[in-house]
Amino acid sequence: MTKVAPSAAAAIGDTPLVELSRLTDGLDGRILMKLEYLNPGFSKKDRAALRIIEEAEASGDLQPGQTVLELTSGNMGTGLAIVCAAKGYPFVAVMSQGNSEERARMMRALGAEVVIVDQCPGSLPGQVSGQALRRVDEEATHLTESLGAFRADQFAHSGNRSAHYHGTAAEIWAQSGGVITAFCDFAGSGGTFAGCAAYFREQDAAIKCYVVEPAGAEALAGNEVVKADHPIQGGGYSMGQLEQLDGVEPDGFLAVSSDDAIKWTRRLARREGIFAGYSSGANVAAAIHLLKERETGGNIAIVACDSGLKYLSTDLWN
Repeated sequence: MTKVAPSAAAAIGDTPLVELSRLTDGLDGRILMKLEYLNPGFSKKDRAALRIIEEAEASGDLQPGQTVLELTSGNMGTGLAIVCAAKGYPFVAVMSQGNSEERARMMRALGAEVVIVDQCPGSLPGQVSGQALRRVDEEATHLTESLGAFRADQFAHSGNRSAHYHGTAAEIWAQSGGVITAFCDFAGSGGTFAGCAAYFREQDAAIKCYVVEPAGAEALAGNEVVKADHPIQGGGYSMGQLEQLDGVEPDGFLAVSSDDAIKWTRRLARREGIFAGYSSGANVAAAIHLLKERETGGNIAIVACDSGLKYLSTDLWN
């Protein structure tokens, strides 16, 4: 029997779970990677975009024909552009000039209006700091008011966390046969970590869940931020608190250098055939570290957050 999705939005989710057997050769344990870049918008943020819009429709916060607006590094914006196109809502994305050009072009191709906010003085291309994100948030807040838009607000909306609780984590658990012993994730809004950690701990309280941050910008771990700028787009914003993490305490924090994130992203492509972005490499680096130390012999779940196609204009593939 054939199965035809009624729209692109309905095709979000049910991504494969793959064992990284070549990268873990010689190590005691397994890394299981959820290929979220195989969603229609090439990232895990498609799930949160769909859930936020559906919850807003159900609550009446989003009215037919109303403009949807959100700040984004590009992934959430792409997910929202797809969902809004499928449902008939105008969409405005607000993003920093520091994000890769591909992201803005993709959103525009999907019908979104993209507002680019200048980087902070002295910032390097391809890098977005917490200060730059605050600039984007200010512009997004202004535009939301002036347009009478619905702000998707991935940093606060419950749909972000619940998308990964009901979707990402539940799928990982079922696909793995319930063998997960640990989980780690590079923190952006914190929704993926919080949703997955909450679900996994309900299945087995012994499962350890770790937040991954860029080395030098480990604000969630409570460390002084000494290097706010880094190339790992989509997170590591030097924010000491994330609303999505409320009530979901990490079992630990892992710092990954930019060089290690790049190294493991490239190895992921060349040794496993998985073409993903910087944050996916950061997740692999963190999981490798865990297998060598705290989680030896375990089954560690991670997420391939987005596609390497979104970084062809950066130094990642040079």
